[in-house]
Amino acid sequence: MNRPVLSQFLKAGFVFDERLFPTDMGTPQGGLVSPILANMALDGIEETLSKHFPKMKVYFIRYADDFVVTAPTEEIANEIREIIRAFLIIRGLELSPEKTKITHISEGFDFLGWNIRKFNATYLTQPSKKSVESITQKIRSIVRKGRAWTQDELIKALNPIIRGWANYHRHIVAKKTFKKLDAYLWTVTWRWAQRRHSNKGRKWIVGRYWQQEGNRNWVFQTQENKLLLFSDFTIRRHAMPKLEMNPYLDRKYFLERKERIKRQTPWIQTRVSFFAFRRPAIGL
Repeated sequence: MNRPVLSQFLKAGFVFDERLFPTDMGTPQGGLVSPILANMALDGIEETLSKHFPKMKVYFIRYADDFVVTAPTEEIANEIREIIRAFLIIRGLELSPEKTKITHISEGFDFLGWNIRKFNATYLTQPSKKSVESITQKIRSIVRKGRAWTQDELIKALNPIIRGWANYHRHIVAKKTFKKLDAYLWTVTWRWAQRRHSNKGRKWIVGRYWQQEGNRNWVFQTQENKLLLFSDFTIRRHAMPKLEMNPYLDRKYFLERKERIKRQTPWIQTRVSFFAFRRPAIGL
């Protein structure tokens, strides 16, 4: 992009509620501009690496400003790092020393909330420790904030968080992680109920907040809502679309693919809670 045009674009500000807000520097947090600019700045790395290593198994995987490069040896990996560093300097960018890591696949690495590692002859992609810590911290924060909420309000605040995290990780090896998080959910909801009724016995608390449903005896629910479990989201391997298909020319293929995936996914696992729009201030 022409730099003067880009500069004017970034400083143009934005309008909200009929008011103009200036943007003298940076981009809005979570906005679309940041990943678009990152993609524009990093375009060309893959081509540069293919020219330097035309016959080697060097692969470049990128998502916005996060990327992974695979290399056959540590020496080549170090060489790749210097090539990328030189590529970025021209664009006024630099590699983050804290986030740049050269590691063997047997030790694994984190990427986009997943840990990718080779165990013996098997490659496993699992939720990273940081991602698990993040979701447990978010759940704990909501439960603490909801000490005075009704059970319905607590369920409606937790369900979108559970649904979003589980849907993101359901395509990898996450079954054991889901079970551990279910156990954590039971612990925090039990403490929440005990804190509300410190003068009541266990049986009374269980009868007040938990019900039986099918083979499950501990279902945290009301007449209107039920707390989702992470293990409610079955593991389903991601189906790669055909690379030769074009979303604009082969629309029928993508619509059929979308409908097929939709049939495989229960409605309760994809719907957005109405509560999330009515009461966004409650921990969302």
